[in-house]
Amino acid sequence: MRCIDMKAKAGEIRRRIELGRHIVADSKICGGQPTFKGTRIMVWIVLEQLDRGLTWREILQEWDGRVSEEAISEAIAIADVVVKHEPFRGFNVGAGRKPARRATALAA
Repeated sequence: MRCIDMKAKAGEIRRRIELGRHIVADSKICGGQPTFKGTRIMVWIVLEQLDRGLTWREILQEWDGRVSEEAISEAIAIADVVVKHEPFRGFNVGAGRKPARRATALAA
């Protein structure tokens, strides 16, 4: 399974975070989910394959060498920040404080 991106909205800010030598989270690639650099292979898929009992060799074969042993090792190391079907939370997308209410707006 690979992600399919829809066209980004005009003026949307691109955020890219290097999560290691082999993994990146880019807001315009796979909806911001962590992927292996140079691919659209999402990290959670490989982690799920490991959970299902696939060996590293089987995973390497499954992805035709586009995911290296070093990349699998790195995926395991960051597994606690990878959430299936959710963008990387380190973007703080939509995060922020609401503007303070003015006393005059409350009185009206």
